[in-house]
Amino acid sequence: MKKSLFLFYFLVFYASAQLIWWGYMLVNFEPERKGMIFGEGMIFMFIFIWGALRLKRQFKEEYRTHQQQQNFLLAVTHELKSPLASVKLYLQTIQKRDLDREQQRMFLSNSLKDIERLDYLVENVLLATKLENRSFSFPKEDFNMSELVADVVDRLQKNACKTEIIKPHVEQDVILYADKFAITNVVTNLIENAVKYSPPCAHIEVNLFPKENSLVFSVSDHGIGVSDEEKKLIFNKFYRVGNESTRKTKGTGLGLYIVKTVLQKHNASIRVKDNHPSGSIFEVTFYNYAK
Repeated sequence: MKKSLFLFYFLVFYASAQLIWWGYMLVNFEPERKGMIFGEGMIFMFIFIWGALRLKRQFKEEYRTHQQQQNFLLAVTHELKSPLASVKLYLQTIQKRDLDREQQRMFLSNSLKDIERLDYLVENVLLATKLENRSFSFPKEDFNMSELVADVVDRLQKNACKTEIIKPHVEQDVILYADKFAITNVVTNLIENAVKYSPPCAHIEVNLFPKENSLVFSVSDHGIGVSDEEKKLIFNKFYRVGNESTRKTKGTGLGLYIVKTVLQKHNASIRVKDNHPSGSIFEVTFYNYAK
């Protein structure tokens, strides 16, 4: 990156110096046309500098995208390797040791959770790829949004704490017209993010309720929160929130990008608000129940 920028600055300096030199030579050669040469030279210099600055910004954006893609590949590799290693260890233990039925059931249950994690990761990557295709359309249908949210909450509910982490407040039998698979992905991503960036055993509130002609789904946490500057960036592809310590948290940077893109295609919107005393509230609004 530094070598490329040095070469870029050198070429800009060399071209500018040549332009000034040739302008000076022309003025000496035809002094009666000094005003015209000076005016056209200034216009050309302005266009040249403007183009150079645009090129520099584009170059930096390409470099940033390249770095994000590299980080994404590293994250995906880690996300794939960890559950695979865990499943392998569980199965080898069952195979080599004489375990009682209860231990076998526990190991198999943990293996299934890791496989579900792999399946969710693959679904995220595939859905992100489909969303890049502008001709892709979602197969929409009527389904029970209340049951969907309840199922996702039940699947993600943590059992390590005595207190209940995810606290659902869901209006019963709410029907939504949308792509059920894509909306399941949206709900899962938002709740998983809240769990991921919250302190251990913190309470997370999940709400679903009608409001006038719209349906509101919100997830509130008491985690690290999102700064005002990052609120504009978190829905970008591969972007991850926070400093280096928070970026050690598992994730690929695709979740919120998928959420925003899916909702844009479902007559819906999302906004991020500050929670008090800490944390964030992600609020999704389905207009006319997405019809």
